[in-house]
Amino acid sequence: MKDYDNLIHSEYCLVGSAERIRINYVKTPPQSKTSKGTIVLLHGFPQTSYQFRHVIPLFFAAGYDVVAPDYRGAGKSSHPTSADFTKFAMACDIYELLHEHLGVKGKVIMVGHDIGGMVAYAYAAKYTSHVSHLVWGECPLPGTTKWEHDMRNPKQFHFQLHCNPIIAGALVAGRERVYIKHFFEKLTTSGTASAITSEDLDRYVADYSQPGAMECAFKTYGAFEEDARLNKNWWKASGKRLPPTLFLNGDASVEGGVGEAVDQVLAETHHAPGTDARTAFVKHSGHYIAEENPQEFVRLILQFLDG
Repeated sequence: MKDYDNLIHSEYCLVGSAERIRINYVKTPPQSKTSKGTIVLLHGFPQTSYQFRHVIPLFFAAGYDVVAPDYRGAGKSSHPTSADFTKFAMACDIYELLHEHLGVKGKVIMVGHDIGGMVAYAYAAKYTSHVSHLVWGECPLPGTTKWEHDMRNPKQFHFQLHCNPIIAGALVAGRERVYIKHFFEKLTTSGTASAITSEDLDRYVADYSQPGAMECAFKTYGAFEEDARLNKNWWKASGKRLPPTLFLNGDASVEGGVGEAVDQVLAETHHAPGTDARTAFVKHSGHYIAEENPQEFVRLILQFLDG
């Protein structure tokens, strides 16, 4: 498998979008043998599909097709600052990309990290019959007690800041590199600080320095209150019936390091009797689990898929 830059890179303009949103994505070539299924990788902030550069070849080698989009407003996708950034709306983009454009057949495996974890969860909630497995983590899902706590936690100052996109944008404009570098330094462990190199940082900074990119990023946070309302409505209406689910976090991260909080998130988001909901921790990893320990990230997910 070739490296990230030599994967299939393309884009798709969403038909159902009034803003004519363009979604950029990378995908693997067709499997030489029968594919085991399609894994969809959804990135977080301040990242793009590039965050999965190490794990895409490993999933492909294990027999899976892989699609990694830049969600609306991020990476090489368009930056529609007036668009809806609720995670259910963003999930609709991914559904159209997969089924209307790429013609993916059968159920997919949704894997989401950080903001992408919220989108993956919304996708599995909205399109449950189209998802065989859900993997999400490293995010407090809006509507949960953990999310309410993080919104008040001074150590998670950026949640409140980002939920005010105008103020956040004014403060960060022209200082994108300083701001993004801060997140990588704060949320990686000391042993994996080299996982995100200066060249990797350059790529992320270039993407988030594009006009409208930071504003869109902050609006994904600004939509949290509405996300919470939509999640709570779905929990009430559905009984929280989801496909088999793995809640995946770093063992040294803010999200993964508090066992009681993890248990609470699972209890609040997977209440339906008989739901297969599990927890796993990527060893020797902070927040950026697919970059800090890609081999363990892939091993845990493949183990989950194998039952």
